[in-house]
Order: sequence, then C-alpha cells, then structure tokens
Amino acid sequence: MNKMSAHSEPHMVQRAGWLRAAVLGANDGLCSVSSLIVGVAASDAEHGHVIIAAVAALVAGAMSMAAGEYVSVSSQADLEEADLARELAEIEKNPTAERNELARIYMERGVDKATATAVADQMMAHDAIGAHARDELGITEHAQARPLQAALASALTFTLGAGAPTIATALAPAGAILPVVGVVTFLALMLLGGLGAHAGGASVPRGIVRVTFWGVLAMLITAGVGRLFGVAAA
Repeated sequence: MNKMSAHSEPHMVQRAGWLRAAVLGANDGLCSVSSLIVGVAASDAEHGHVIIAAVAALVAGAMSMAAGEYVSVSSQADLEEADLARELAEIEKNPTAERNELARIYMERGVDKATATAVADQMMAHDAIGAHARDELGITEHAQARPLQAALASALTFTLGAGAPTIATALAPAGAILPVVGVVTFLALMLLGGLGAHAGGASVPRGIVRVTFWGVLAMLITAGVGRLFGVAAA
C-alpha cells in the first residue's frame, strides 16, 4: 500500500509581511539619518549639534515609521475584514451562486467544468469563507495584514538602521564626520542589501547594488544641499 510522502518546500512569500516592513524600516533609517548627518555636517555645524540632530532624527523617524506603518496596515486590515464580512453574508444568503462563482474561478484557471464543480462543492463544505477569501479575494494567511507586527518591525529596524550612522557620528573625530559616516553607511547599505535579498531568496549581488546605489545617491544629494547652505551662510 503506497503512502503519500510528505513534501515540504520553503516558500519565501511567507516572509513577505515582516520582510517588507523590516527592509523598508532599516533602509529608511540608514539612508534618512545618514543623509541628514552628512547634510548638517557639510554645512560646517558643530560636532555636538550634528550628534543632537542625528539622535533626534533617529527617535522621530522610528516613531513616525511605527505610527505610519500601523495606520496604513490597519487600513488594509479593515478593508480585508469588510470584504470577508460581505463575502460571508453572500455565502449565507445564496450559497449556490457562491459555489458557482468559485467553480468559474477554477475553470478560468484551466480546470474542466465537472472537476471545478466538484472541487467547489468540497471547498464550500470544508471551509466556504476560507476558499472565497483565498481564491476570489486573494486574501491568504501569509499575506494577511498584521498592523502591530508591521509597526514593531518598522520601528525596530529603523532604529537599527539609523543607529549605525548615529554611533559613527558620535565616535568620529570632529573633523572627520563626513568620511567616517560615509564609509560606515556604505558598508551598512551593502550589508542591508545582501541580507534583504538573501532573506527574500533573491539575487544577493543585485540587492547589494540596488540598495547601495540609491543610498549613496541620497547622501550625495543631501551633502550638496548642506554644502550649498553652509557656503551661503558663510
């Protein structure tokens, strides 16, 4: 008697929710705070003032990321709940029509009518709302909105990302803030790009180039603005 062997494949989409928030938070923290430090330092501000600006940007950015992520993902969660409630009401009101709708979805994916109808019957009997959520609305367990998880991931990773240039600023000699922060940020961008790509199962070299390019570009533009205002003030 043949037994069906269990086969488990790791799918990176399961990490989509927290990975997106984590990469966004770390990249935003690293790029925004390092760019601010470079811009302020390029304007010939005092060392202590640059440190204060960096710490303030870190705290404000982390809180802003957490609040923004929580509100936006909560809105997504509200939409999902409203759609599920409407779908549940339709299933209770007219289960036959909903069964036929589910069968049509399977037929559009290449399943013949008889098989699609049989599968729809079984899915409706097993978990009607789950089947419609997944196959009609595109709401799955792994992609479902989780506001608190996203907010915490964003705040934490923003702090970690912003911490690298902030610590570098505090430890750097007064006259060497720009090169020290530049090197530290460059290395941190490479690390972030590589880790993000690896966690998502993507090309590591491509991830490194993508994240590093845009991060360095942001710093260069901000440094130019800071230098411009610094010269104007002088």
